[in-house]
Amino acid sequence: MAVQVETLEKLQRRITLTLPAELINGEVQSRLKKLSRTVRADGFRPGKVPMSVVTQRYGWSVQYEVVNDKVGQAFSEAAGAAKLRVAGNPRITAKDEAPEGQLAFDATFEVFPEVVIGDLAAAQIERVSTEVSEAAIDRTIEILRKQRRTFSQRASADGAAEGDRVTIDFEGKIDGDPFAGGKAEAFQFIIGEGQMLGQFDQAVRDMKVGQSKTFPLQFPADYQGKEVAGKEADFLVTVNKIEAQHLPSVDDAFAKSLGIKEASVEALRADVKKNLEREVKFRVLARNKGAVMDALVKVAELDVPKALIDSEVERMTAQAREDLKQRGIKDAEKAPIPAEIFQPQAERRVRLGLVVAELVKANNLQAKPEQLQAHIEEMAQSYEKPAEVVRWYLSDRQRMAEVEAVVIENNVTEYVLGKSKVVDKVLPFDELMTPAN
Repeated sequence: MAVQVETLEKLQRRITLTLPAELINGEVQSRLKKLSRTVRADGFRPGKVPMSVVTQRYGWSVQYEVVNDKVGQAFSEAAGAAKLRVAGNPRITAKDEAPEGQLAFDATFEVFPEVVIGDLAAAQIERVSTEVSEAAIDRTIEILRKQRRTFSQRASADGAAEGDRVTIDFEGKIDGDPFAGGKAEAFQFIIGEGQMLGQFDQAVRDMKVGQSKTFPLQFPADYQGKEVAGKEADFLVTVNKIEAQHLPSVDDAFAKSLGIKEASVEALRADVKKNLEREVKFRVLARNKGAVMDALVKVAELDVPKALIDSEVERMTAQAREDLKQRGIKDAEKAPIPAEIFQPQAERRVRLGLVVAELVKANNLQAKPEQLQAHIEEMAQSYEKPAEVVRWYLSDRQRMAEVEAVVIENNVTEYVLGKSKVVDKVLPFDELMTPAN
């Protein structure tokens, strides 16, 4: 089957498809006859509706369906014969002129690009590593203590201090007028833990039960409440209660309360270290993977199919709408979400996906069964019942596909780091664990 493929520009191609009109008409009549056996119409018994009525009512839609099916089949055969890797769906348009007894259509589409990966040996990539120190273990245990702390009302008349939980009433005004979210009663927060803006936190320190105070507060310019961002408010605060916190001692009983089998401080520290090392490993891998992907984008040369970018934009837009729905946003389906805001990210994702796919294919970096199993088992260790988590992953193809994608990316990361100029950097534990802004 000889197929003439016309190159329009870069990745865009066009094929002219011709189909015998007799083939289309014959299939239309066949489907209409089959439809007539079940179609219902007023004044006729089921199965007795005249073909003229069936044709009048359903002829156009059946013909449209048949043409779509036959043209789609013809395009698939033509693309296969021409050994084309089609990116996205073709745009089919009917031609006005066609050989006698034929119907002609133009199929315009894009093909997957040739991916040229440059010299990886010339790429310089920063590879980070992080050690879990004793100080990091101490800080984590301190967090565990705070999660299990208790509070009791102060017996003394001392003012509120660092670590105390205060219950207050407050009202804020800007230029003498109240504003939304600026008033609360019986509101609780812990002093010194960043739950309130610094000026507010500082103003409440040393206040006593029953005491009231008015103070100015400057909202940051980037404050999340845009209606007050950058403005100065006056707050009236009254302290109703002050409670001192009590942290559990780090002893064998504390270890037992956390479910440590050996119920000792040594076993607790070992368990914390093991969990931190697992978390550090995943974060370091994610950081290094990001650096590798950035390098791949820079060294690869390719044209990106617009059809794939558009498809990714649609997927990201749909996901954004779903996120709005999950957050309870009213009329999320109708919310205006400009497609162009996703365009740069969508193009990068598609570009990177094509580059990674080429690298995997050329260097046999596919995920092996033992790698998938090992990755799932490692993730499961952070759960209370690892065996159930492993079964949960293995029982679902979609979840396994997600695991496979991660393992392939890990293989690519290891391969690229082995080929490029690596600059090793030891990252402080706190810097690694602090989310990027």
